Amino acid sequence: MRLPPARGPLSEWLIGRLCEPQRTAVSPAYRSKLPWADEDLQLSLWIAYELHYRGFEDAAIDGQWDPEVLAFRAMLEREWVAWLERECRVMPSDAPIAEQLRELVDAEDGPRLSAYVRRHATLDQFRQFVANKSVYQLKEADPHSFGIPRVDGPTKAALVEIQSDEYGGGRPERMHAELFRTTMRWLGLNDAYGNYVPEAPAVTLAVSNVMSLFAMHRRWTPALLGHLAALEMTSTLPNRQYAAGALRLGATAQDARYFTEHVEADAVHEQIAAHDLCGSYVDDHPTALSDVLFGASCALKLDNLFAHHLLDQWKDKQCVAS
Repeated sequence: MRLPPARGPLSEWLIGRLCEPQRTAVSPAYRSKLPWADEDLQLSLWIAYELHYRGFEDAAIDGQWDPEVLAFRAMLEREWVAWLERECRVMPSDAPIAEQLRELVDAEDGPRLSAYVRRHATLDQFRQFVANKSVYQLKEADPHSFGIPRVDGPTKAALVEIQSDEYGGGRPERMHAELFRTTMRWLGLNDAYGNYVPEAPAVTLAVSNVMSLFAMHRRWTPALLGHLAALEMTSTLPNRQYAAGALRLGATAQDARYFTEHVEADAVHEQIAAHDLCGSYVDDHPTALSDVLFGASCALKLDNLFAHHLLDQWKDKQCVAS
């Protein structure tokens, strides 16, 4: 993967620094009231985080540890985290963490993207949905795997159990990222890692970036676990609907297997994540309860914003067409 085109002064500076490590230009300052929708900010964060995954062919191999790059990322993260804290922090109760997670998920009243996809999405809309999802799905599970060395005991066992399923239980063809590639090929999409980042809107990058934010910082380990729990607890029904939408549009069972696989797997993962993963972690770290809920709330909030973005875009196109 090569570095994507810049979208403003922030990403322009970062890309220049990664291509020319001796570059001495001072990084630009940054302020934003709506970080999740800021194209330049989210692309810059995505590039900075991606250095810790697979990196870029045209970036310096050790750019991930460049002090200037790390300081630049920290500056961006301050605005990003401040917004997340304002929008997603929730007040914990005395109930067991599994119950609080369930209440948080059940209270979610955002747009039902999966219901629209099941009944109404055109093939082009489904293709756009999958291309956007590929930004994260082609490295599915990788951000949450950063948590494995930071936990122990029952928490580690639960996290490894979930992640092992995500990686196909040792069978490459069953890795969820590979199943997603099958869906992409059915739709005629390019399944190369990161291929659709240049076209991905800020909110799509933000969905991925919040996972990486939690993954990169040991301080946010409880939020990383809560984020994973929210993903697992909101997966079964939507993926059943996405599968139905794909089949309606002509997919074979194999083409839609990514979605059907999650219907079964995540019904189990939901219980493991809520009780064994987050439950055991909070038992050992009672003061982490608020951060676990915060991570779950961030996952729900950004998924809602992503759904709003696609549905609004499709609605606008329909209005123009009519």
